[in-house]
Amino acid sequence: MNYNKTIAVSMVGYIVQAVVNNFAPLLFLLFRETWGLSVEQIAFIATFNFAVQLMVDFLSSKFASKIGYRTCIVFAHISAAVGLVGLAVFPTMFSNEYYGLLLAVVFYAIGGGLIEVLVSPIVEACPTEKKEATMSLLHSFYCWGQVGVVALSTLFFATAGIEHWRVMAVLLALIPAVNAVLYCLVPIRTLEDNTKPMPLKQLFGIPVYWLFLLLMMCSGASELTVSQWASALVEDALGVSKTIGDLAGPMSFAVTMGISRVLYARLSETVPLSTMIFTCGILCVISYLMIGLAPVAVVGLIGCALCGFSVGIMWPGTYSLAAKKLPSGGTGMFAYLALAGDAGCSLGPGLAGVVSNAFGDRFQIGILAATIFPLMLVLGILKFVRKKEKKA
Repeated sequence: MNYNKTIAVSMVGYIVQAVVNNFAPLLFLLFRETWGLSVEQIAFIATFNFAVQLMVDFLSSKFASKIGYRTCIVFAHISAAVGLVGLAVFPTMFSNEYYGLLLAVVFYAIGGGLIEVLVSPIVEACPTEKKEATMSLLHSFYCWGQVGVVALSTLFFATAGIEHWRVMAVLLALIPAVNAVLYCLVPIRTLEDNTKPMPLKQLFGIPVYWLFLLLMMCSGASELTVSQWASALVEDALGVSKTIGDLAGPMSFAVTMGISRVLYARLSETVPLSTMIFTCGILCVISYLMIGLAPVAVVGLIGCALCGFSVGIMWPGTYSLAAKKLPSGGTGMFAYLALAGDAGCSLGPGLAGVVSNAFGDRFQIGILAATIFPLMLVLGILKFVRKKEKKA
C-alpha cells in the first residue's frame, strides 16, 4: 500500500482547511458594507467559526477512533463543501442575512475542525520516516492553500467583479468534494494500530501536556489574529485598496508562513525544534509591535509578512514536540491539542475585534492587545526547555 498517496491527499486536506478559514475574511469589509454589519459582528464570524471547531475537537476525542478515521475525514470534507456552498446560498434564505452567514459557518467549521483533528494523526500513523520534517511540510500546505485562496479570489474579483463572490464560493467547494472521494481510496492507518494509547485521565495527569496545550493555544491565537484581520487591517487602517490589501496582507502572510514550514522541513535534523519555536516567538512579538505601531503603511506590511514567517513553525512544531514526548498519546492527544489551538484561534481574533471596536474600529490597537499571546508562547517554550535541561 502506498502511504505517500495518503500523505498527498492529507496535504490537500490542509488546503481545504485553509479555504474554509480564509475565504470569508476576504469578504469581511464587503459584508460590513452590504449588510450593515458592525466590526463586532464581523469579528464574531471568526470567533464563531473556531468556537464550533472547538466543540468538534472535543467531541472527536471521544468518537473519532471508534467511528474510524476514514468515515470521519470523508464526512469532514462533505461538511466543508456544504458550508462553502451555503456561504453563497444560506444568507438569501433569511430576512437577516447574518443568520444565514452563521449557518454556513457551522457547516464549514465542522469540516475544518474534523480535518484539523484527523489529518495530523493520519499522517503521523503512516509508516514513514522523518516525522518532524513531514509534519512541517504537511502543515505548509495550509499556507499554500491560503495563498491560492487569496490569489484566485483576488483574480476572480478583479475580472468578474466582487459582486459575484458567490460563484467563487461554489467553485472553491469543489476542492473538498473531490478530496472526499480521494480519501475513500487511499490506505489509512490509525495511531492505535501502532501503540496502545494511554487513557485521557493519565494524559491530563502529565504536567508537560498542559504546557503543550498552552503552546497550542498561543500558536493559534498568534497566527489567526493577524491572518484573519490582515485584509481588513491593510485596507482600512493602512489605507490601501482591496486588491492591494488582499495581496499585501493575507497573501504575504501565507507565503512567508509556508516558506518557514518548508525551511524547517529541511533544517529539522540540524536545528532543535524548541530553539526554532522560541526564536519564532520573539520574531512574532516584534511583528505584532510593527503592525500595531506602524507609522506608515510599509512598516505594517512588513510586519504582516514577518508575522507569517514567525508563526509558521508554532502549530506543527508543537504537534511534533507532543508526538515525540508522548508517543502513546493517541488520537485523544491530537484532538485536545487541536482544541487548544482552535481556542486560541477564537480568542485571538475575538480579542482584537473587541478591543478595536472599543477604540473606534482602530484595528491596530486590537493587534497590540493580542501581543499577549506570542509573549505567553515565548514564556511557555522557555519553561519546556528548562524542564528538559533539569532532566538532562
